[in-house]
Amino acid sequence: MQQTILAISGKPGLYKLVTRGKNNLIVEALDATHRRQPAFATDRITSLADIAMFTDDEDVSLMVVLESMKTLEEGKKATIDFKKATNDELREYFAKVLPNFDRDRVHISDIKKLIQWYNILIENNITDFKEEEKQEEEKQEEEK
Repeated sequence: MQQTILAISGKPGLYKLVTRGKNNLIVEALDATHRRQPAFATDRITSLADIAMFTDDEDVSLMVVLESMKTLEEGKKATIDFKKATNDELREYFAKVLPNFDRDRVHISDIKKLIQWYNILIENNITDFKEEEKQEEEKQEEEK
């Protein structure tokens, strides 16, 4: 899941990688339209697995943050409305998700985008946020 869900700079929402073309990627919007479109090398395309959030200690993978949000929200959509919430409310909510986030480098727009992405993923039943290595470790422990 982590490598196939993409964010494209300048385009709202998230996209699922469908296939690779000769000079592009074919992506499908994770919204009501499910419209497919090409994404070219000139677009800044980032896999969600490659994104991290700043903390006071070391950067934390976006997958860890999403898993924390899922635990906080009990697998449901976010209880906070990122469009109507004040900056202080957003910071307070995010402090519940990631208590040691770097308040200087994590901007309000980052928090809003994170909440929006989380809601998109939940709406599309994409809830497997655990990192692949951790899943493999858990499977090995269960086998023992």
